[in-house]
Amino acid sequence: QFQVVESGGGLVQPGGSLRLSCATSESTLRHYNMGWSRQAPGKEREGVSCISANDGHTYYADSVKGRFTISKDYARNTVYLQMNNLKPEDTAIYYCGAVTPFCYADYPLYHPWGQGTQVTVSS
Repeated sequence: QFQVVESGGGLVQPGGSLRLSCATSESTLRHYNMGWSRQAPGKEREGVSCISANDGHTYYADSVKGRFTISKDYARNTVYLQMNNLKPEDTAIYYCGAVTPFCYADYPLYHPWGQGTQVTVSS
């Protein structure tokens, strides 16, 4: 319950790609809006992307629109974050968890359920 395991982070060069995975349960995927947030050194944790439980609609922070894609796979009980054209400013610890009350709320709350996975974008 309320447990996820994030993976897929690593060191990549600018312009490279990574796919993050968030392993959870089917019931969690169906019941909760799920999302990714990140925290860079010296910065506040910020919401990155959210996918709704009800209809699969997605939300992206302006800083990642056009570069990141969130998806979920019920067969694998996994939420993914495909990150393309990575930039140094994407360097952060990425966390997965529920988003409340909904993705398009004025102030959605991203719950960091796991320990996070480190993404480092550097040449």
